Amino acid sequence: MEYNSDFRYDLKVGQLHEKMLAGLLESKTIEVKRDFRASQTGKVFVEFFCRDKPSGISTTEADFWCFTLDGETAIMLPTSKLEALANKAADNNKVVSGGDKNLSHGLLIEVADLVG
Repeated sequence: MEYNSDFRYDLKVGQLHEKMLAGLLESKTIEVKRDFRASQTGKVFVEFFCRDKPSGISTTEADFWCFTLDGETAIMLPTSKLEALANKAADNNKVVSGGDKNLSHGLLIEVADLVG
């Protein structure tokens, strides 16, 4: 897009993108996860199994997943993209225990991969 210093032009472009985002999320479901360590580790924990049964990414029906990282940063992506990243992490044996009392099994996924 070409640079333009006219506020009214910028406002119009911004409003178009706001409508685009609203349309993208209209009637969609979002699963929101808070990862307390991601800002230090650069990785998010994506649960797939807990208390002897599938959970998290294995059972979600959400259209999108959103990770909140530090109280100020949120990364949202289609569940299908997260599933692909989770499958890749599983293929590379990135399975770890975590969650409350380490009762969950999950995959570590680089934060950079969520936005890449």
